[in-house]
Amino acid sequence: METLRRLLPSASSLIIFEAAGRHQNFTRAAHELGMTQAAVSYAVRNLEEQLGVALFHRVHRAVELTDAGERFHTDVTLGLSRIQKSAEDIRAKGREANVTLAASTAFASMWMLPRLAKLRADLPDIDLRIQTSVRDLDLDEEPIPLAIRGGDPAKWPRYHAALLAPEVITAVASPAFVESHGNPQTPEALLKLPLIHLEEPVRAACDWPQWFASAGVRYPAQARRLAINDYVLVIQAVLSGEGVALGWQHLIERQVRSGALLPVGGHALTMPDAGFYVVWPRSRELNGPARRVRDWLVEEGRSSRGADPPA
Repeated sequence: METLRRLLPSASSLIIFEAAGRHQNFTRAAHELGMTQAAVSYAVRNLEEQLGVALFHRVHRAVELTDAGERFHTDVTLGLSRIQKSAEDIRAKGREANVTLAASTAFASMWMLPRLAKLRADLPDIDLRIQTSVRDLDLDEEPIPLAIRGGDPAKWPRYHAALLAPEVITAVASPAFVESHGNPQTPEALLKLPLIHLEEPVRAACDWPQWFASAGVRYPAQARRLAINDYVLVIQAVLSGEGVALGWQHLIERQVRSGALLPVGGHALTMPDAGFYVVWPRSRELNGPARRVRDWLVEEGRSSRGADPPA
């Protein structure tokens, strides 16, 4: 290799020579490579001097490969093609190990983050990238293989969907709040308490009027209320004792199990024909790592649904 280095000190000269020989024109080669015509001509002449042989016949406004140039161009083209293919394969394999999952901030922080250590242990060779967004991304338009989406999968004909969790909604409060305000046993009793409202900016979400209606209770408009447009902050407000909020079961399961949140009101709303799903586009195949992440998510969802309900 040291001899080759002395013979051809610049690898870039081979790239320039290959383009010049392919185009049979220094100007077109310069345009392809983002160089000046003079720079291409200079590089080719240096290569000829290093090899001690003419590679091109210079004719008026054109160049032609010599016999030696033809033989050398064939070998250079073959060698560069193999190097390019190898580099592309290596880079593609590196990208395959990266899997992006699009999700809401609430799902990412409350469902996914507590499970990251387990995912790393189960899939140590995969680099998971979580991309949060206030709206559901169009995976056909994004270089993202997987997403979490809530709703009815019949409304997403362009996607495959696998269930993670049903949409079950209860009212929750902190132990300190219950201690100071009492433990409401019915939906009607909640009407006397400060209720925290989630105001989703884009995604449709169940609200207090819909939740009360499912329990057969009319919800009167309140003059004063606390409204927050981020579900993570809604739950933080509940944990701080600011009031009662709606809790999506799959997101708050750990806080309920630990006792940090208490179900109140004695009613749970299960949304018909709706749930939370991992989705992927029908328009393209998932690569191996993305399939493994999808299967891992589905299994985690199945395990959570099979767990004993919190006491």
